Amino acid sequence: MRESELIQILDRAHTIRVLVLGDIMLDRFVYGSVARISPEAPIPVMDVERSMDSAGGAANVARNCAAIGTNTTLMGVVGDDAWAVDLRKQIELSPTIEAQLIVDSERPTTVKTRYVADGQQVLRADRELRTPLGEAATTRLLAQLERYLSSADVLVLSDYAKGVLTERITRAAIEAARQANKPVIVDPKCKDLRKYTGATILTPNRLELQAACGFDCATEEAVEKAARPFIDGSVCTAMVVTRGKDGMSVVTRNAGAVHLRTAARQVFDVSGAGDTVIAAMSLGIAAGANIVSAATLANLAAGIVVGKLGTAVVTVSELIEQLTPLNARAANSKIYTLESVLKMAQAWRERGASIAFTNGCFDLLHPGHISLLDQAKRSADRLIVGLNADESIRRLKGASRPIQNEIARATVLSSLKFVDAVVIFQEDTPINLIHALQPDVLVKGADYTIDRVVGGDFVTSRGGKVLLADLVEGQSTTSMVQRAVVQ
Repeated sequence: MRESELIQILDRAHTIRVLVLGDIMLDRFVYGSVARISPEAPIPVMDVERSMDSAGGAANVARNCAAIGTNTTLMGVVGDDAWAVDLRKQIELSPTIEAQLIVDSERPTTVKTRYVADGQQVLRADRELRTPLGEAATTRLLAQLERYLSSADVLVLSDYAKGVLTERITRAAIEAARQANKPVIVDPKCKDLRKYTGATILTPNRLELQAACGFDCATEEAVEKAARPFIDGSVCTAMVVTRGKDGMSVVTRNAGAVHLRTAARQVFDVSGAGDTVIAAMSLGIAAGANIVSAATLANLAAGIVVGKLGTAVVTVSELIEQLTPLNARAANSKIYTLESVLKMAQAWRERGASIAFTNGCFDLLHPGHISLLDQAKRSADRLIVGLNADESIRRLKGASRPIQNEIARATVLSSLKFVDAVVIFQEDTPINLIHALQPDVLVKGADYTIDRVVGGDFVTSRGGKVLLADLVEGQSTTSMVQRAVVQ
């Protein structure tokens, strides 16, 4: 699989809509340290330092879809409680997720609370109800599915066995998708995989496949042997089995199995890795890729996410950086993650080079942008450009922007000779980037004043300077868009 083909899949992400249906939950992480044993019982006492919430389960699948650029509709059930409020806040952090959540006062919002001491998870406490969804909530959920399925390119069923994906709902959803000619990708938790009969792709992990087939699946041959009866029996068209450190196996009808080596570099936390896999798979399949290409992208994404702590997501820039090393030299790609650009910046400084930083949306590149970047590069030896991610721009400028997705914008910027590196950031401002990079020169347009430049006080406090670049009169993306609309 050529890396350029996978980048083309990512480039089509903004045109894709994924419908995610399943068990949504609130993941709460409580961090602290343990230095003593309780006098009341032989158990560790954890000194709590901070806590962090994240959208989990099917909501984490939706978060991963949003992070790689797709538009996403999320359907599920929450309780009428404070946990549902906290969960909604986390989902709202991703503006490309359209949350259609049913409130069921008869069941609580599912909450998983993980206690992490000194980097090690010591306890998980679950608050949940696993009984099947009631009749009233089922009727409402199926009505919503019928309403939103027509606008989706792919249906994802994220089953965490919390009672939402009952056999009735699962089969109705698969049948509706088949009638509408939509692919269905399932992350299964039911031991009897026949529950998902008619699905396009099942993505069980090795242990889930073992539970379904009844024998050990430690080898590639055993995995293929276990998957074949479900494919031949029309439970699914194909199966992508995640095998931890051993990678993935792609088993399809009338073809030999394809086994992909793991892409993980260092494993810190496997929480939510399956959510990342199914999100990337859904993008690939909806974008028209074959299953091996989609699985290759999913395998790459999984290798990145297990290197992060907590219920994490993979961003477009992280995937691009992993895909471009083999062919970037020919394409002169300069798109990097923050981690990589920090290493480059350190090497530049060790050779005595100064670093300038500027940022923006750079939606439709115009002469004003070129002038700004040229002036920025002339102010230092190296220029790093911070680029607002698509989600960030939507929060700042509305749902109709950006005109070009972040891959296209980053590619254009990286082709300019005076740009040395492009870093895509998800936040509304580049303050975290500026603190991490510690540039010698911070550059913004002269329509700002020095006291209004984000990070300006930080840069000057370290002995750096803020440069207000001259503007090119009459040049702005907003005016270009307005003129195009009028015409």
